[in-house]
Amino acid sequence: MAERILIVEDDADMRAAMAQCCAELDYDPILMGSFADGLKAAALSEYALVILDRLLPDGDGIDAIAELRRLGTVRNILVVSALAHSGHRVDGLERGADDYLPKPFAEDELRARIKALLRRGKAQADGNDFLVFGDLEIRVKARTVHWGTAHIPLSPKEFELLMYFAVNAGEALSRMQLLEHVWKLSFDPQTNVVDVHVGRLRRKLEAATGTAFLQTVRGSGYMFGQPPEQDT
Repeated sequence: MAERILIVEDDADMRAAMAQCCAELDYDPILMGSFADGLKAAALSEYALVILDRLLPDGDGIDAIAELRRLGTVRNILVVSALAHSGHRVDGLERGADDYLPKPFAEDELRARIKALLRRGKAQADGNDFLVFGDLEIRVKARTVHWGTAHIPLSPKEFELLMYFAVNAGEALSRMQLLEHVWKLSFDPQTNVVDVHVGRLRRKLEAATGTAFLQTVRGSGYMFGQPPEQDT
């Protein structure tokens, strides 16, 4: 049985073109034309991907991202929008989208984005479900973080940032690497978005664990890892 892709787009012609791309990739497209109907569909079934327009008749699609994540029925979210300024793209990615594709776009590019997202999601699902650093446990599929039995609440973007740090533990990561791999930006938007998110993540981890998992590496960026135990 083909995995489902939920398409939330109010333009009928665009919706049909997106559905055709999904069908050509052997996915089952489920079509919705409004914010509310998209959320209802997501609450009733699981989807490998949601393709989400922003300018919907009953709201901005990115306002649905937090609820889609809370439902836990969606593996990946691709925002597709005519709001194509770099600030709009950064906003969508910060709010928890996995990718952001500006309109207009070529169908080949949409298919490539879908394949890349679902390939990444499958690799993550097939891999280890737990990343453990001492008492810090990152649960990949559930997208949750725990210190012992205590849950550490993170935003979707903070979780993605922590995941990228965790799979590259012990390696100094530059701001540009973080922009490319976490925000999916191949350019520097000339904002402090990386530093702000790293700062928030660092404070949350230290408040919950009393441990400095994130370190600033002068001239290089940031590095994640479990600090060595100190002799007493």
